[in-house]
Amino acid sequence: MARRNHCISYFALIAALLIASCGGNPDPSPRGKTDKANQGKTAPMPQPLPGSIPSMPPPPIAGESAIVVDIGSGRVLYAKNADLQRPVASTQKIITALCVMEGGDIDKKVTVEASDSLCEPTKLGLKTDEVYSRRDLLKVLMVKSANDVARCLARDVAGSQENFSAMMNAQAAKLGMRQSHFINPHGLPDPGQFSTARDMAIAARQAYRSPLLRSFVAMKEMDFRFASGKTIHLENTNRILKSVPYCNGMKTGTTNAAGRCLVCTGELGNRAAIVVVLKSNTPNIWKDSEKLLRWALERPEQAAAQQ
Repeated sequence: MARRNHCISYFALIAALLIASCGGNPDPSPRGKTDKANQGKTAPMPQPLPGSIPSMPPPPIAGESAIVVDIGSGRVLYAKNADLQRPVASTQKIITALCVMEGGDIDKKVTVEASDSLCEPTKLGLKTDEVYSRRDLLKVLMVKSANDVARCLARDVAGSQENFSAMMNAQAAKLGMRQSHFINPHGLPDPGQFSTARDMAIAARQAYRSPLLRSFVAMKEMDFRFASGKTIHLENTNRILKSVPYCNGMKTGTTNAAGRCLVCTGELGNRAAIVVVLKSNTPNIWKDSEKLLRWALERPEQAAAQQ
């Protein structure tokens, strides 16, 4: 009996030592396996490691769909109805711009045709037979979001609005935008035209790779010279460029069907982020976008990661 009690005590001691070596947790599974299983999930946010700075929860927003993406890694930091298909208004001009960039010589001269002005409501006022470079038209498209400019570029690049629509959808498919379908280059309502917050973030991440597009969307204002010699001063429709010092683009959009929409980007330290907010309203689109951009790049744990 004494020998049996000695064996039980010995095994109990071994078990206690094993539990202690696992930090009191009888499941010694490596943390790395748990993290890998959670990759790609957008909620809840990962829990901080012991001793690290606690994560700040994302701010509440009024927009019906939204996503925040780290540009460098492509990691989704926050998502709200990010895969819900809906109209995205003029934010889809990001795809228009990507197609123009792939359409050949960016300095090619473009002659305006009468059909280019068949759109409302935001127009630059291009006149038939005026001649401009694709570069100048693309710049004013991204700063002022003029719909006649979008039609002019689409026709010049693809030969027709229909052909350009096919280019947009091919570009979207190539980028992995699986929940989008585009019918026109400007984003005005059209049956069967839609995208998602996640897909627009994919387009924005691609556009961010282009130094030329980044220089255009970062312009707070510009002067445009018409072929007649008249010059007008234009301000960027993206108000976040003025309210957040490190915001550097990207594109606004508004229709009754889409509501207020905004894709914006920012870079602080060695980190950059994309914020997409869809189906918001006039007072909240700017507040929502600024809050999410600041949350993505100014969180204490993000600042610590930059050091």
